[in-house]
Amino acid sequence: MIQRDRLVNDFEAMSQFTASGEGINRLAFTDADWAGRQYIIDRMVDAGLTVETDGFGNVIGYKVGKNPDLPVVMVGSHTDSVPNGGNYDGVVGVLSAIESVRSMNDDGFEHDHTIAVVSFMCEESGRFGDSTLGSKAMRGELTVQDLHRLRDKQGTSLYEVLKGRNLNPDEIEQVEYKRPVKSFTEIHIEQGKVLEHEQKRIGIVTGIAAPERFYVTIRGNADHSGATPMNLRHDALCGASKIILGIEEIAAMQEEPPVVGTVGIVEVTPGAMNVIPGVVKLGVDIRSISEVARNSVVTLIKEFIDVTAEKRGLSYTIEPVAQDHPVAMHPAMIREIEEVVTSLGVEYMALPSGAGHDAMHWADDVPTGMIFIPCLGGISHNPAEFAEMDDIVTGAEVLDKVLRKLSLEDTKLV
Repeated sequence: MIQRDRLVNDFEAMSQFTASGEGINRLAFTDADWAGRQYIIDRMVDAGLTVETDGFGNVIGYKVGKNPDLPVVMVGSHTDSVPNGGNYDGVVGVLSAIESVRSMNDDGFEHDHTIAVVSFMCEESGRFGDSTLGSKAMRGELTVQDLHRLRDKQGTSLYEVLKGRNLNPDEIEQVEYKRPVKSFTEIHIEQGKVLEHEQKRIGIVTGIAAPERFYVTIRGNADHSGATPMNLRHDALCGASKIILGIEEIAAMQEEPPVVGTVGIVEVTPGAMNVIPGVVKLGVDIRSISEVARNSVVTLIKEFIDVTAEKRGLSYTIEPVAQDHPVAMHPAMIREIEEVVTSLGVEYMALPSGAGHDAMHWADDVPTGMIFIPCLGGISHNPAEFAEMDDIVTGAEVLDKVLRKLSLEDTKLV
């Protein structure tokens, strides 16, 4: 059975792997992230898993079944964080999966399918602007060109970062996972307030929203703040401010299905109090469970940017970063999770995920399911992020039973 003490120890240990600063700072491929990755490898080995790593650094631990030729039952999440993040986002999924394996070992549980526990690298976009990169690599969706294109705030490319970790970015196409996969399951904190508000212990995810991300660079004239009259200014920041508010208003107009729009990056150049801003770079994130609704909003936003720039005598460029696809969870996986939750007598509800997850990259070809547990106040990507250990244990118990069912050859996902 699931052991609370083991989970408490694991979460405490993972909280120590962080760079300086408030909250958890475990950005992808940094020393803190790499140390946390090693901790996960060690726990997988302790649990008797056969551990492999791929060319992107993803960690895969195998609990071999009675029939190794059958497709694997895959489960996983991530352990990297955003800047000043929390210790539950992603970590719940990886540690719960390892604890499920330990629980099976304790019970002497025998299964037909091999179980593959995965800790995906670089799920968060906090360092390179694009998210779920470890999953994309395993799905064959990353190219060498992508690795050169994606850069952190210091200008270091993902290609260079992988080289620095003694990985082989030139063979990124070879990272694609070739073994047949029966199912993919991920457990995660909700990162929202719905479960807490509805007083439900478990959420069964019906679908995952996906982002389109792009940078907008607005260019004006960096003139003297005192010597340039208001009617002769081409202030890039004033134009950018109008665009930011426009993105909020345009996204809010799309009510059903809803679309959310966020400008999470604003870089102002030259950044001096006595100089009119000449260049502003915005990082834009538009999401929806509906690709059609999201694309419509993105089109309106780009038209608004064009009109605003022309009115203010500004120029601009738009640099695409990512365009992921919203996905639905597999009906059979939803049913299997629901049956387990019902058998445990746990209060639950079905709900969509507004946040993106590694699971979204498996859902097109593999029966995929997601389990949510509540987080305090719905807060995530924040030092105040918190999940009750009682809820983590309940989630791990659900995951454990789901994986046991899926790992039996008699369980058919149709």
